[in-house]
Amino acid sequence: MSMRIVSTLLFAALVVFSVPVAPVLGAEDPVVATVNGEDIHLAEVKGAYKNLPQQYQQVPFETIFAGLIDSLIDARLATADARTKKIHENKEFKEQMAQVERQLLQRMMLNLVVKEGVTDAAVKARYDAAAKELAASEQVSARHILLKTEDDAIAVIAELKKGGDFVELAKKKSTGPSAATGGDLGFFGKGQMVPVFEKIAFALKKGEYTETPVKSQFGWHVIKVGDRKKQDVPSFEKMEPTIRSELSQAAGIAYITSLREGAKIARFNADGSPKEDAKPATGGKAKKAP
Repeated sequence: MSMRIVSTLLFAALVVFSVPVAPVLGAEDPVVATVNGEDIHLAEVKGAYKNLPQQYQQVPFETIFAGLIDSLIDARLATADARTKKIHENKEFKEQMAQVERQLLQRMMLNLVVKEGVTDAAVKARYDAAAKELAASEQVSARHILLKTEDDAIAVIAELKKGGDFVELAKKKSTGPSAATGGDLGFFGKGQMVPVFEKIAFALKKGEYTETPVKSQFGWHVIKVGDRKKQDVPSFEKMEPTIRSELSQAAGIAYITSLREGAKIARFNADGSPKEDAKPATGGKAKKAP
């Protein structure tokens, strides 16, 4: 594929994916091309590279450097030609520019809110609180035998009382996906299993099994607890990205909520008739099926 074709493809990609990049003037940001007297700086080329689709970013920057410059040159030329033809004065351009302005202002405002609200101190405080809570919590490992009827579960419990092996009974009789591993569910903490299963599992002592069947939406369970341990506490480095993401979302939601509280908002149907505000749907965290 020729460099001319590559630069043309990059030009198309930049038209779709590029965002404004503020140049950092000086020795560290040299001019790498000029177009009719207008400078193109290295920072703009690097910014264009970062904003390309993933398939282009897999190509080393040095390899694609010349193609990126060509695409930016083409963009400058096309922009200048559009201004000559007064495209920037027509209604469609102005409407789209207004939309771009709204989106850019919203993005920059939210970035500012997040920058001010999600400080290093706030992230560390959230980690310390989460780590303390995790360190105080407990996990249990359990096995279960899932049966279709209560009578089937009672029969299995009777076999266990006679000395039957839980693992072998799970392999032979359980209808659940964990049958092949003897009903092994591994370690889990509170909030990971359906409530009725979790309540019984955490109430059992190490080595105990349920002497009465436990019913859930999946069927009838016979549960045996294998071991207990304290919840593992991930390092700050491992949790930091998740915490920053959560705090960023919370800061954004709080900001938008505060704006809505002071705004006069009216909703209308597609035909322009009045529409009452609808409350947003809420959802809970999905529980793990045993």
